[in-house]
Amino acid sequence: MTIDRVGYGAGERDDPQTPNVLRVFLGRAGDQPAAERVTVIECEIDDMNPQIFGVAMDRLYAAGALEVFYVPVQMKKNRPGTLLTVVAPTERRPALAEVIFRETTTIGLRHYDVDRECLQREIVSVDTPIGTIRFKIAWRDGRVMNAVPEFEDCAKLAETNNLAVKEVQAIAIQAYGVSHS
Repeated sequence: MTIDRVGYGAGERDDPQTPNVLRVFLGRAGDQPAAERVTVIECEIDDMNPQIFGVAMDRLYAAGALEVFYVPVQMKKNRPGTLLTVVAPTERRPALAEVIFRETTTIGLRHYDVDRECLQREIVSVDTPIGTIRFKIAWRDGRVMNAVPEFEDCAKLAETNNLAVKEVQAIAIQAYGVSHS
């Protein structure tokens, strides 16, 4: 169990035979993912050179963003635009807002706090007939929910072995299955 808080309290009754004290532990099972508070920052952009979006994303990640993504949207006056969404630790909001205003053409943004729950995860190396590939393993309640080979490792081995990336991914998944059965 992971203990988040401990509280103590004493009642008003004074019984010489029985202590009138209460201790409470608040926590969660050790293998349960913790919900964390994050901030979502959003804005729509309809007047920016599309080449700039990649640079903006790189700079947002460098400034501490957890997630950055773009979604096509239809804006006022029927103009196509792009919704920029950034998920970040709440304390990074001011720095990320600064990056958004500096690197994009938006003149306003909105932000709100949300709870985020993630699976527990780790990176493990799996030996395959063509080389070692890292896997991202995610689990909940002690049960593996996802096991995915790292794309960059697969792409590198595909090039080295003159194979298609999807072939390397299949080799990796088979090797993971053999080593974890």
